[in-house]
Amino acid sequence: MLPNLYLDEDTQSNALIAALRSRGIKLLTTSEAGMAGRTDDDQLHFANSRKYVLITSNIADFARLHAQRLHAGLHHHGIILIHQQKWGGGELARRIIRLLTDPPGKDMRNRIEFISQK
Repeated sequence: MLPNLYLDEDTQSNALIAALRSRGIKLLTTSEAGMAGRTDDDQLHFANSRKYVLITSNIADFARLHAQRLHAGLHHHGIILIHQQKWGGGELARRIIRLLTDPPGKDMRNRIEFISQK
């Protein structure tokens, strides 16, 4: 079973949302959650409180937040970092699903992953 996803403002393209949902992935966007315009820390806290994996293109800030949380002994339910506008929605959805299922059952808790070029 794949984790639920939370797409921040940087990644909530209609094409990606439609591609993920068409594959049965449960997701929530910052707009749907009423979280638009909130800080990165707020976004990560929100995703964590609902046990969602956060997906963002804001690489530097979320890499920093990941390190700070782990250093403070706090946890999160996973962060996936993508390079903005590198792929279309369908291809990006396939890469996200591949990352979440390889190896099967991969636990994203306290992990930070980059969508690779492969």
